[in-house]
Amino acid sequence: MSTIVLLTVTGLGLAALYFLVASGLSLIFGLMGVLNFAHGAFLTIGAYGTWWASENLPGAGSGGWGFAFAVAFGVAVGTVVAALIELLLIRPLYERHIEQVLVTVGLSLALVALVRAIWGADPRPFPAPAWAKDTTSVLGASVPNDRFLLIGSAVVVLLAVLAFLRYTRFGLVIRAGVENRSMVTALGIDVRRAFTLVFAIGGAFAALAGALGGVYLGSISPGQGTSLLIFAFIVVVIGGMSSITGAAVAAVLVGLVQQFANYYAASGVGDLSVVLLLAVVLLTRPGGLTARVA
Repeated sequence: MSTIVLLTVTGLGLAALYFLVASGLSLIFGLMGVLNFAHGAFLTIGAYGTWWASENLPGAGSGGWGFAFAVAFGVAVGTVVAALIELLLIRPLYERHIEQVLVTVGLSLALVALVRAIWGADPRPFPAPAWAKDTTSVLGASVPNDRFLLIGSAVVVLLAVLAFLRYTRFGLVIRAGVENRSMVTALGIDVRRAFTLVFAIGGAFAALAGALGGVYLGSISPGQGTSLLIFAFIVVVIGGMSSITGAAVAAVLVGLVQQFANYYAASGVGDLSVVLLLAVVLLTRPGGLTARVA
């Protein structure tokens, strides 16, 4: 029983990490039509920004509020980088999807190479707070506290995104701009500013995933964002390319399948199981789990 509880909570923690990355991807593609292959680089920037802040900024150590300040710094850096990329590189390429793919793929390679050139390719230990390394007993299982941190953060992000899109003026403008951009522009509303905000929010979620992923994995490396991005794309496809709630459901499925398959079969089988899950969904529901059946 304790093993099942531990695997379930750990799988949900991994699912939360995948969702934090996938939510930004789903938001940017669903509302802007941009397939952002540089999203993993935002995760890497957030992770290294948090690590650098904890090592160099006063008051941003691994304890309590200091760690929160370091995470806020990493998220802020990821947000600013994402906003600048949208303004300088993505905005001129709306409706030009091939060019978008080429630019974001090249940008992803360039940003990861820049991080590797500055801090090296070797993994670096991540300064997690002491309470995150402790465990909590749940039905006889000793569960690391960082799992609960990830799950709680993912729930907050999900609720915040849904509330933002439904109840705020910017959310209404964004949804209207997606449906009919020319009409919204004719009404005197600057859709471009709203789209920049969406891209920045997506970058913030990826940067947050980088910071919390460092806590979960115990270390960070330049290629970490790329590996997590692969599973995030799988989550987005399974859940439906433009559905935040679909991404949340798909992340739970992927995280649990991966954890249980790795434990009960063999290490690495979890990845294969996720790919098989993706294939089954594409064959039975090509539009994802949230797609309407005709």
